[in-house]
Amino acid sequence: MGRQRGPDAASGRGVWAFGMSASGARGAFPDSGSGRCKRAWTELLAGRVKRQKLGPDGEQKVRESAVRLLRSHLNLSDLFLEVEGPQFAEPRLHRWIEWGGPEADARLSSSFVGSALQDQASRLGVPVAVLSSRVVASALARICASDARPSPQMLLTPEQRKKLSSVLGTARDLIAHGMFSRRCFCGEVWKVQNSLLLEAVWHLHVQNIVSLQELLESHADVQAAGTWLSRSLYHLCEQMEASSPHTDVARAVLTGFVQMFVLRGFPKNVDPRSTVEPEPVTQIAADVLQRMLTSALEALAAGLQEASAAYKAVRCWFGTFGRHTYQSIISTESPKRFFCHTLTQILTHRPVLKVSDALQMQREWCFARTHPLLSDLYRKLFVVLSPEELVARLQEVLETQEVNWQHVLSCVSALVICLPDAQPLVNGWVARLLARAFESCDLDSMVSAFLVVRQAAQEGPAAFPPYADWFQASFGSARYHGCSKKALVFLFKFLSDLVPFEAPQYLKVHMLHPPLVPSKHRTLLSDYVALARTRLADLKVSVETMGLYEDVSAAGDMAEPHSQASRDVEKAVSVFQHTGKVPVAVMEASVFRRPYYLSHFLPALLTPRVLPTVEDARAALIEALRRADKIPPSLYSAYRQACSTAGEKQPEAPGSEAEHSCAEEPLDLLTAALGELRASLSDPTQQDVLSARMAVVSDRLGPALGLSKDDEDGSSVATVQLSVRTPELPPRELKVVDLLLTAFSQNLLAASCLAPPDRQGPWAARLVRTLCGHGLLPAVLTRLCQLLRHQGPSLSASHVLGLAALAVHLGEAASTLPAVCAGPPGPARPLPVPELFDCLLPCGTPEAWALCLRFCTAAISYSVCKFSSQSRGVLRSCLSPGLIKKFQFLVLRLFPEARDAPAGAEDAAGPGWQPLCLPSVDWQRAALCLWEQGAFRELLEQDGLRLTYRDWLLLELEIQPEVDALSDTERWAFQQWAIHEHFLPAPASAGGCAGDLEAACTVLADVLMDFWQRSRSDGHSDNSHLAVSGYTGNRDIFSRLQELAGDLQQGPEAPLGPSPARGHFLFGLFRRRLRALARGQDVATRLQRQQELLMFRRVLLGLPPTVLVGSPQAGPPAALACEDFFHLVNTELRDFSQDGALSHDITLHFFRGLLDACSRSSDPSLAADLTLTACGTQCPLLLTSALLWWPRLEPELRRRWTRCSRGPLPSELQRLQEARHFARSVLGPLEAPPAPGPAWLCAAALHLELRQAGKAGLRSELARLPCPGDELLLFLFFFSLMGLLASHVTPHAAGSPEALAVCTEILGCLQRRRVSWLPLFQLTEAGAGLGHTLLRLAPDHLLRLLPVAFYSLLSSFEEDAPLQQEAFLHVAVDMYLQLVRLFMDGGTSAVSTRAHSGELRGQGDPVSLITKARLFLLQLIPRCPARSFACVTELLAAPGACDPEVRAALLRRQPAGLDPDLRQEPCLFGPDLHGV
Repeated sequence: MGRQRGPDAASGRGVWAFGMSASGARGAFPDSGSGRCKRAWTELLAGRVKRQKLGPDGEQKVRESAVRLLRSHLNLSDLFLEVEGPQFAEPRLHRWIEWGGPEADARLSSSFVGSALQDQASRLGVPVAVLSSRVVASALARICASDARPSPQMLLTPEQRKKLSSVLGTARDLIAHGMFSRRCFCGEVWKVQNSLLLEAVWHLHVQNIVSLQELLESHADVQAAGTWLSRSLYHLCEQMEASSPHTDVARAVLTGFVQMFVLRGFPKNVDPRSTVEPEPVTQIAADVLQRMLTSALEALAAGLQEASAAYKAVRCWFGTFGRHTYQSIISTESPKRFFCHTLTQILTHRPVLKVSDALQMQREWCFARTHPLLSDLYRKLFVVLSPEELVARLQEVLETQEVNWQHVLSCVSALVICLPDAQPLVNGWVARLLARAFESCDLDSMVSAFLVVRQAAQEGPAAFPPYADWFQASFGSARYHGCSKKALVFLFKFLSDLVPFEAPQYLKVHMLHPPLVPSKHRTLLSDYVALARTRLADLKVSVETMGLYEDVSAAGDMAEPHSQASRDVEKAVSVFQHTGKVPVAVMEASVFRRPYYLSHFLPALLTPRVLPTVEDARAALIEALRRADKIPPSLYSAYRQACSTAGEKQPEAPGSEAEHSCAEEPLDLLTAALGELRASLSDPTQQDVLSARMAVVSDRLGPALGLSKDDEDGSSVATVQLSVRTPELPPRELKVVDLLLTAFSQNLLAASCLAPPDRQGPWAARLVRTLCGHGLLPAVLTRLCQLLRHQGPSLSASHVLGLAALAVHLGEAASTLPAVCAGPPGPARPLPVPELFDCLLPCGTPEAWALCLRFCTAAISYSVCKFSSQSRGVLRSCLSPGLIKKFQFLVLRLFPEARDAPAGAEDAAGPGWQPLCLPSVDWQRAALCLWEQGAFRELLEQDGLRLTYRDWLLLELEIQPEVDALSDTERWAFQQWAIHEHFLPAPASAGGCAGDLEAACTVLADVLMDFWQRSRSDGHSDNSHLAVSGYTGNRDIFSRLQELAGDLQQGPEAPLGPSPARGHFLFGLFRRRLRALARGQDVATRLQRQQELLMFRRVLLGLPPTVLVGSPQAGPPAALACEDFFHLVNTELRDFSQDGALSHDITLHFFRGLLDACSRSSDPSLAADLTLTACGTQCPLLLTSALLWWPRLEPELRRRWTRCSRGPLPSELQRLQEARHFARSVLGPLEAPPAPGPAWLCAAALHLELRQAGKAGLRSELARLPCPGDELLLFLFFFSLMGLLASHVTPHAAGSPEALAVCTEILGCLQRRRVSWLPLFQLTEAGAGLGHTLLRLAPDHLLRLLPVAFYSLLSSFEEDAPLQQEAFLHVAVDMYLQLVRLFMDGGTSAVSTRAHSGELRGQGDPVSLITKARLFLLQLIPRCPARSFACVTELLAAPGACDPEVRAALLRRQPAGLDPDLRQEPCLFGPDLHGV
């Protein structure tokens, strides 16, 4: 039977026949020497009396069960002993296979081994596949057991590995010939599992002898298989961490097993919540992974020594969660399912901690204090799972399972630290928890919300808002708890239950920022506050002595009051320096927390010292508090006295030495943390720990500053105040900021040595957010101001690179940062942080533009490289357009070769960022390479980033030519190229002028005036910067304007003179600029408008005079087109005229232009006469100005006229000369000739002569006026009134009493001649009467003061004037109302100032004038006839028209039934004056 061969040898019958063990064989065949009788099969089966009937399926199952039973007990060794005898116990086949197989002996070929196995199987009566499997398994067991190293070992030695390779080679040949049974082999392998090495099993899998899945499926005990595998993997992790030459093999083995376990343990289509029992392989794989994670978490909980084997094993196992393990299977869903399962297991591992434990121990579970191995595991899980999935998993686990609070909260910390995008998700999750809690009074949701928020908040404001802010935002309104009393009771019941377990900082938050409670439920709040105070008293913590800037939501030991007070003073001074206002915390403490304010804060603030010569921020804060009555007078007096007696050596405050030493320790810790961060950035293998390093830096930054994490200034200040000219920092902040900036630059260089910016990760952005979140933004910006604006030339290349990258990341976070007020010379408006760098990088000197070029090159290169894969909009938001434009300006100005490059060049990307990190940087080459980069050119295609014509002009004006690196010739060539070759032909979309020369002139003039205005507002003197002749830079650009104006004048299509349709472009520019200014009569508005007009005048005087009058048109002679200039004089220049005339320069310029333009006319004399006639009608001020300056004008005009005509001056010019002669004749001894021209012109000439003569007694001269002279006398009275008012408002004006005397004399003459002078006080523009001319001859501010002049002449009025002139009462009341209105609006302030100063001797101030006017009216009203009151009706109808007494007096005289004809407006203007 043992010799059976043929097909049945491998059949079930053969297996059944020889499938018994040795004991089974002896039971079948009695052994005579056994000494005892064996029971036969019949006896064994005697109990089965009744035979069961089996169907086809049942028989098949029985047969399969029998086969499995026999296979599990098959023992070939016993079979050899039974069949062949003891000499065949170890067949030679074992030795052949173990010691090299066919390779060791050429005679032992694979066919020979196979033949030998077949022969041996025939003799044993077993299938050859079974025998082969048994032999190979036996050889495998012998190889694994031959290791002499101490157990446990999971890796093969080189000798073992060589033997195993031979055995597996033979096995592959047997498999190829169908002489190997994998099923039998798996069974034999598991029999020797205790001596089996894990590497050997891995080789079986990778060399396709038998797969891991087949091995696992063949194991009868799933739990035992999982136990063996997990134990083997654990030992493998221990051995792999040891320094060994076989680490790569160990890593490959571990990775292979983990990949298989993940794929088989977490298949895609298996629901983890299903009740169906999983397959054995799935069950084993999941069990092994679970065991490994559990053992690792248990080891962490027990505490690990870094040098222990357990620590190495845990670190190795957690390392399998890295991307290198799953990168080949990441496309499947298995890794994500496994990671979700792992996170769940971590969160629910050993849920033994209670909520009370979590409340008390939460401070120890922050990210910086979490075990590094667990933090590293979190980070690896976060790589595969998105923030949304993580938050959803946390929410689901908290809602459905018991959790380990330490792991949950440490996971929350890791989440907000490692994933900045998770912050809004956590906020939303907490909001949902609170909503659910108040909706159904769910205590679990409430607990979860508070624990999660507190955990996230203690990671610092850069990661999550402070707890105090969250509590105030959530409960400071009725958002959650205001819906009902039930919700209020629930909230305060919850807070009260927390009190016994609360840390003091949270109790302080609840007390200082209490929930919003309706007045009728205030007892709930008061009860809670009393309970919290009791708890704080038990803890020996006082709210009254808590610091102003103490972190009420940060965990840690409470600072001593004197130490905290010193920090509060330093912080308050810093806030005051940056905002210019007393900090809100100080003001609140002075009212609500007076014990601490008076006992600790003020003594620390008022520490005696030697006061500085120039008031510093601390002294300014003390003065501000004193003015606000926040410092007791006695305390302030003692402080001042102590400061006055302070010696050269200032005594140290109590505890200052200890505080200094305490401050050094946190600074050293911060330095160490920054060093660790730099080391991690320099090591490519430590990139995963950057988040942990950043968290440590954030954790140590607050103590180093002595400031709280919950920094009020960093979260609530809307605007940061800087002083660009004199930036100052406290010593501690200066030291910390320098340390951080140095570390940032070093980190940047270290990271750039390994990878370009786009592959460095988010470390730089996170560090910048950390700085800004700790309230350091004002200090950082102040230090940047010091470095860039005041110490720029001393900065090295590495400094420039670091500061440039810092500026880019500040721009990236600009949307979350407050605006900055830079102060002069920056703009007055608050600036976004990126635009601040425009102010810090001027271009006026070679040193300044060298730094600007380096900084702009570095910043643009870094941003282009850093955000190369993102949209250009992101890049634009990180950089200020001003920096990009300054870079273009400097490249074009300094490098002529850049001017020849085509505007749309799309060159190669260039070297980019890396060359800038070299020790020696060629900045010129780097700038030109960046200029030619295609990415940079694409960036310039965005709106607002290309250098425009206007931008170039503003930057060119900043250059100071006396220190310019370009010579005068080079500067002229550059400016010519920029205007005529670059910007003039460029399209408007590219910032050019599209060939429009007039547009180029307009922009140049506009920019020039903007620059002058900005220079004046920056405080520069008028002689150095605003005067065209005093500043070379302005003169150069102004010369370009003159050249463009000349080109425009010579052009065939656009002569310099304006066309009748649209006028000259300069006047249109003036109108646009003036419309942009405010209208008003206050001093500031008038001064601003006057400055603008002064700039207009400078521009006009620098251009050809024909700009004012235009060019004569073709055809018969006609008046020149002067309407634009006339309008400018009437509307603007008139208000700033003095003595009824314009300045000499603008007057001369007009007449020069007039004669030059008329000289090109066919009849120059006629053209001049027509123009001057129009001038007398439309702009009479020009003619009165010519009268004033005639002695200086006449020689110039005659010289110019003789060049164009041999005849006499035009008749209108001669009339000006005749008016001057007439005025001199009136004052002379001879009889005056008739008036040569219009009465107003002769009156103006006479007024000028009277003023120059300084005569007060004019009765005889006025009597000699030729008749009819009433009109001339009336105009002369008007000019005299204007002179009187000018003497009232002009400082240090001479002849004020004389002006009043002249007006009195002229008024007396008018009254004697019975000439109505009242129309002068009721002037209007309507018609062609007096107002049409006179309102164009005096400034508006003097015309508004006519009521002052009216009542200044009270003593000169005739007693019967009210009876003789019906309109007298109307005018008197109207003047009184206007006088009162002027006084109420402040219009008489100038008169009042001069009256009080004694300059208006005998004329009184406005108050006395109003009093006299009121008394005069009250005396006048009863004397006026009834007809005079008809015209007062509309005056009384105005609201608040006059005081009640005057109003009552007028109403008493108002007739009850007045004839309609009497209600008509009185005739103020006589019929003989309407044609004047």
